[in-house]
Amino acid sequence: MELHPSAHVDTFTRDHLPPAGQWPDLRPDLPGSPGLHYPARLNCGAELLDGTIARTGPDRAALRDDTGHVWSYGRLRAETDRIAHVLTDDLGVVPGNRVLLRGPTSPRLAACWLAVMKTGAVAVTVLPEHRPRELAAVCRAARVRHALCDARSADGLAAAPVPPLRVMLYGGDGHDDLLRRAEGKPASYAALPTSADDVALVAFTSGTTGRPKGCAHFHRDVLAVADTFSACVLRPLPGDLFAGSPPLGFTFGLGGLLVFPLRAGASTLLTPWRGAEKMLGDIQRHRVSVLFTAPTAYRAMLARLEADGAHDVTSSLRRCVSAGEHLPAALWHAWHRATGVPLIDGIGATEMLHIFLSASDELIRPGATGLPVPGYEARVVGADGRPVPDGRPGLLAVRGPTGCRYLADERQCDYVRDGWNLTGDTYVRDSDGYFRFVGRADDLIVSAGHNVAAAEVEEALCRHPDVLEAAVTGRPDPRRGQAVVAHVVLRAGVPRTDATRARLLEFTGKEIAPYKCPREIEFLDALPRTPTGKLQRFRLRSGALQFPRD
Repeated sequence: MELHPSAHVDTFTRDHLPPAGQWPDLRPDLPGSPGLHYPARLNCGAELLDGTIARTGPDRAALRDDTGHVWSYGRLRAETDRIAHVLTDDLGVVPGNRVLLRGPTSPRLAACWLAVMKTGAVAVTVLPEHRPRELAAVCRAARVRHALCDARSADGLAAAPVPPLRVMLYGGDGHDDLLRRAEGKPASYAALPTSADDVALVAFTSGTTGRPKGCAHFHRDVLAVADTFSACVLRPLPGDLFAGSPPLGFTFGLGGLLVFPLRAGASTLLTPWRGAEKMLGDIQRHRVSVLFTAPTAYRAMLARLEADGAHDVTSSLRRCVSAGEHLPAALWHAWHRATGVPLIDGIGATEMLHIFLSASDELIRPGATGLPVPGYEARVVGADGRPVPDGRPGLLAVRGPTGCRYLADERQCDYVRDGWNLTGDTYVRDSDGYFRFVGRADDLIVSAGHNVAAAEVEEALCRHPDVLEAAVTGRPDPRRGQAVVAHVVLRAGVPRTDATRARLLEFTGKEIAPYKCPREIEFLDALPRTPTGKLQRFRLRSGALQFPRD
């Protein structure tokens, strides 16, 4: 694919994109596409701020924090532009430099991200939970030399064995604090006219399968996910207030909590995830109308609602999006009964930037992920890459305006084949075009010659009233090849006894075929997850988990 001339001075990211023959087939004009034609020169930060202000004015609420303090669009632009001046004038950042961003979800972190966009630099946003070794791996892979870090998250970065890194803290009391420097800078900044296909961010996969991969996404990609899933499926209103658990360091959170609301002229509550009770309190206190989180969090909030009996706390909700892992039909129905709000299920990927299969309103079918988001197309293929008949499981393949471009990573050819992105998920396409999740391709358990989908066993276990969560893996077995093992989190007060195991096994045997039933059940305090709620099965397979009680 021919790229527009770059505006980057530091060309590292473009130089380390995959060879042209390994790219996905990017399709901005598929049938049913909302018309994703962007100019050759495009800066997504300028579009999200200056473009939105030009349409709706500077006085609308843009960001809110924990205390209820509100930033208008005008204030957000002024703060962003001052930080952009610090980046270029004081830190010496030039277009194309990678800038590490680290800190809890907050308006300041959002302003830093937007400032990086407007300067034409490349954002590499990480989590405050990342350990020094993980930070070092990211910095080496993306050749990061500059960092903006929340003062509360400074220790881990200081301890990371990274190459020489110029770090500027914000929110502290030092004389060199970013915010103190920004106070003296002009409140306007002319955004660099980046190419539409200059790299805007490098997002690292969440590590559910081991070594994370850096995914390069362009300025036009950032707008494309807002103009497809958000505009066509979510359909936000300017009066909406967004909130959720995913951090801005993951693309689920970046889209759902920053890009989508700004593109729509709406506002967003930016606060770190601190559990179900805190989230329910935020929803009630701030009157949140659009919520983004994972099934794990919906399940935890549902348990709190059932325990407290105070279901009016969610009365402001209008849209609830679930992604990050499979959404069981039972959880969909339970949330709908409790709140009256139908969950919008979706599957996305860091490699694709955001959600590409979903459905809303009358198109929702509980238990099915949904349909291709307008602008995308999907199919189910066999190991040879050819489509399989409807009703038969195979690998999910997708293409559209966004796609996988790993930064200098040999695994590019595993993800992109014949122009299609292979997500690593096993799906079935129904005869009417709906896609249903079967399991991760590497979660298929072959036991005594039978294929067992982990997700099906998990759903069966979770239908038992004693089970809060379940995850299923395969364990080597000399007789069966693999034995089905269930890792179960019980509800509070349920004893971890052989009698409980027997009760669960008896129940599961009535729900699914005997060959699918677990041979072993292990009780855990919690399942291992990434900060966005994705299950880390590879840690369960290792058999070396120890969890403290809450």
